[in-house]
Amino acid sequence: MATATVKWMGKERFQATMPSGASMQFDAADTDRQGPGPMETLLGALGACTSVDVVLILEKKRQKLASLELEISAERADSAPRVWTKIEILYRLAGVLEEKAVRDAIELSQQKYCSVAAMLGKAAQITYRYQIVPAGGS
Repeated sequence: MATATVKWMGKERFQATMPSGASMQFDAADTDRQGPGPMETLLGALGACTSVDVVLILEKKRQKLASLELEISAERADSAPRVWTKIEILYRLAGVLEEKAVRDAIELSQQKYCSVAAMLGKAAQITYRYQIVPAGGS
């Protein structure tokens, strides 16, 4: 069983040590934040999870990916628990890429491999789209 530990650091700040031993500070304060809030880290985790999948799948498809950047926008419920209800992911890819390979990689990540998307998808509607630009383009 994986175990994380969380230690209160005062105010609304907490130090979390992950099962890997890596640690990060969370801060739920409305002002003077010294770290990300717990809910916003879920968006970052979603982006990292699906990015890993897409990079590895495109590599297996022998695509020449030069860069990948995601923009993740989300809406939360108005009342407690204030879960994410809508999430949109924009994948921006650059390189020498076949559109079908990109589309397939993203769909495989979202529908099969990304466990963070699978978990968040139980509470939120997740949509996605992508843009491909030539390597060195804008």
